[in-house]
Amino acid sequence: MSRAIMYTSFGGPDVLELQDIAEPHAGSDEVRVRVAAAGLNPMDWGISSKPDAAAMFGITLPSGFGTDFAGIIDEVGQNVKDFHLGDRVFGGAIGRAVADSIVLNVSAAETLYHTPSGISDIIASALPVAGLTANAALSVIGVTSGDTVLIGGAAGGVGTFAVQLAKLAGATVIGTGSEDSFDYLRTLGALPVTYGPGLADRVRQLAPNGVDAATALVGTETIDVALALGISPARISAIAAGPNPPGGVHATGAAQASPGALDSITDAIRSGKLIVPIAATFPIERTREAVTLQRGGHVRGKVVITLSEKDS
Repeated sequence: MSRAIMYTSFGGPDVLELQDIAEPHAGSDEVRVRVAAAGLNPMDWGISSKPDAAAMFGITLPSGFGTDFAGIIDEVGQNVKDFHLGDRVFGGAIGRAVADSIVLNVSAAETLYHTPSGISDIIASALPVAGLTANAALSVIGVTSGDTVLIGGAAGGVGTFAVQLAKLAGATVIGTGSEDSFDYLRTLGALPVTYGPGLADRVRQLAPNGVDAATALVGTETIDVALALGISPARISAIAAGPNPPGGVHATGAAQASPGALDSITDAIRSGKLIVPIAATFPIERTREAVTLQRGGHVRGKVVITLSEKDS
């Protein structure tokens, strides 16, 4: 038998149950990964709590939980050429990641990458959704050297990557957050500003020469402020404002990341140019606590479920 987090009805963290399930095995075009760590994302508990969100990803009940994972391959199908027994890997498996073992079809559209040396399983498991989403949010609006960029929700999991990626591109970053996140945002390289009423005026004080681009990583406040600041809708992106965000700005997500985005991110991590703060780790038995913490909305960095984490 194998352990997995499962749910049979939609709802809050209380619907998530650690269950014993039949041990999966790799078919001819598949590999089996012994999961060491699974990074949580808001989309994970969004799917498990909202039937409409689950339907968008083809998730039906009963379902597993989680998307991002890292671990080691312990079974390889006969048709698989690019992955081998013992390879350290990371990637995404929507609705299945928080489990002892998962099976992925490497010839299908499932994402699987070799984990570079120097990057632990915990860090690797935090990268796919947040890293690719941050890259997409910036790339669709063409952030480049010399830009001043407003990032709404800058202290969260995606924001942590977006701030640093914008800085690496040569941009000046203004990041919204609560006052207790200011020190954290400064460590990432952002100029912090409190969200809420009066945000546009506070941004003008920080950027008297104007703001060139903006991305809304939480809600729509940043969109409204960016438009009020005179930023073109073509240079505003949003990841959580639905398929048709206000003002005709770009709705985007991980699927729109630029080619080689994760390679660039892992290279930056290995060279010390990008950090991946881990806010907390929880064993699989405490998954409900991990989800509750992340749903609170005040996590600085990533929350990770650990199973059998291996060092790089």
